[in-house]
Amino acid sequence: MEKLWAPWRSRYIYLRGQRRCIFCVNRIKTKSDKKRYILDRSTHSFSMLNLYPYNNGHAMVAPFRHVRDLEELSDEELIDLIRMVKRTKAVLDKKLKPEGYNIGMNMGKVSGAGFDSHIHVHIVPRWLGDTNFMPIIANSKIVSDSLNTLYELLRAKK
Repeated sequence: MEKLWAPWRSRYIYLRGQRRCIFCVNRIKTKSDKKRYILDRSTHSFSMLNLYPYNNGHAMVAPFRHVRDLEELSDEELIDLIRMVKRTKAVLDKKLKPEGYNIGMNMGKVSGAGFDSHIHVHIVPRWLGDTNFMPIIANSKIVSDSLNTLYELLRAKK
């Protein structure tokens, strides 16, 4: 297997050993939103860029409260979560103009959830032709923008 050199991603590798939930460390509104790639916040939820994106613009939306399953959310929290998905998608529509989306949740380890104890929604923008031979032939995925560049674009005021 060939490797593509991407030293800018090395800082994300070191985050893997952290014991705290990645969604819970984003609970308190701080000046570190840029450092944590927080895109937006509401009363009960927030959106952030995925540090290990499947595609350019891959974002996640999570409730502030640490819950494992949908049934644990109040109706108010659930509505707020879905509204945040809608708001985040609207920003991606405007700034990246994708041709489609994969939007969904993985609940439980066997479903593929990397953080199975805190429910979250993945929003993955898609474009015609964004699948190619690289994952199959080179076992590599190409993401066109750095997280910093993408964050600045998505956080830019209208």
